[in-house]
Amino acid sequence: MDIRTLQLFRHLSTSLHFAGTSQACHITPSALTRVIQRLETELGEQLFIRDNRSVELTYAGLAFKKYAEDVLLRWDHLQGELSEEEILQGELSVYCSVTAAYSILPDIITRYRAVHPKVQIRLETGDPALALTRLRNRDADVVIAALPGRGLSQIEVLKMAESPLVFIASRRYPEVVVRDKDGVNWAQTPMILADTGLSRERMDHWFARNQVVPNIYSRVAGHEAIIALVNLGCGMGLVPKLVLEKSPLAGDIRVLTGMPSLPPYEIGLCVRRPNLTNPKIRALWDIASPGT
Repeated sequence: MDIRTLQLFRHLSTSLHFAGTSQACHITPSALTRVIQRLETELGEQLFIRDNRSVELTYAGLAFKKYAEDVLLRWDHLQGELSEEEILQGELSVYCSVTAAYSILPDIITRYRAVHPKVQIRLETGDPALALTRLRNRDADVVIAALPGRGLSQIEVLKMAESPLVFIASRRYPEVVVRDKDGVNWAQTPMILADTGLSRERMDHWFARNQVVPNIYSRVAGHEAIIALVNLGCGMGLVPKLVLEKSPLAGDIRVLTGMPSLPPYEIGLCVRRPNLTNPKIRALWDIASPGT
């Protein structure tokens, strides 16, 4: 077995999804299947129980996962030791939302590239609700993510920004928001919410605590999609103020007053704690740290 095989196994053992691992690791599903089959033959043990609906690790798979993670961690340490006296080079993968790519990342990456021009930055943007999952699955070395109040074991965080959550509506379609003597009529005002993520969790918690049954028009991936649908008059939305301020549609959107007050949206630069021994990742971490 080689390092690439161990990397593929490690990713699959975390994602438990052949299609997801093949896409993330740039390998066809059939090739990934062959890699795992060869590995199982070499070990003489079945590592995964798989059917048409699910993938699970066997007892042998769990044991081998610990071995693979130990070997790959040692490999990272070796790579770091070999490059300590040399110019840093190679690839550094970063995942964040489009808004973070515009507002938070430029200063960090500009300073990083000035010091380490040989490192290639591979940037992928997408739904911030997926950032921590991508970090845990090793789809990215560094992510910018909304910070939950819990569940950050083995993840180091640098807080980069804080933004209030605001309720928004289209300036062109004021009739979308229906109000009565008690404020917004939640039953008659359509809402556009994030499908997953911190803003959705906080909104759902408020609904449950106040025994409100919302009129949900749509659930979408990403705050930018919420703003787009709100601008079209499809409903009222909830987004971090930072996202709205960076949106090209900001001038067509109004922030609603007299709305529920929700905890702010905290945003942080996140890495897996063991990866801070990787010189490329450590260098980015040090540059992004306050006072540097």
